[in-house]
Amino acid sequence: MQPSFEQQLINKKVKPTAMRLLVLEILNKELNAISLSDLVAKFEYAEKSTLFRTLKTFEEKRLIHRIDDGSGIVKYALCNNECDDIHEDEHIHFVCTQCKNTICLNEVKLPTIELPNNFTLKNLQITAKGICNKCNS
Repeated sequence: MQPSFEQQLINKKVKPTAMRLLVLEILNKELNAISLSDLVAKFEYAEKSTLFRTLKTFEEKRLIHRIDDGSGIVKYALCNNECDDIHEDEHIHFVCTQCKNTICLNEVKLPTIELPNNFTLKNLQITAKGICNKCNS
């Protein structure tokens, strides 16, 4: 059984304010990664800066991860249950060229990358582009 939204925040040492609980609820409902603009559109009275700070806090505490899907707009998605405190976003992000949604494909793992000596990998993201299952139906 998945912990409550409040417990999820407490587990990551994030104070469960009303706004944080609402944002976490929306992120849990979304099947696709969402941008700050998407989030702002869902809240009639929330300040954009408050929502941005909430996303940054969630990212720092590894509740969500940031996605650069090549669109020029940063998107965010919940970390899966296996995400530990050493955050490595080890899955492919799929961008549908028809509906423009970005989807985390948690079941598709990234390949191991062997770098030459004196190279240090800090981040690896692979974005696949094509037509998603909904648009293919």
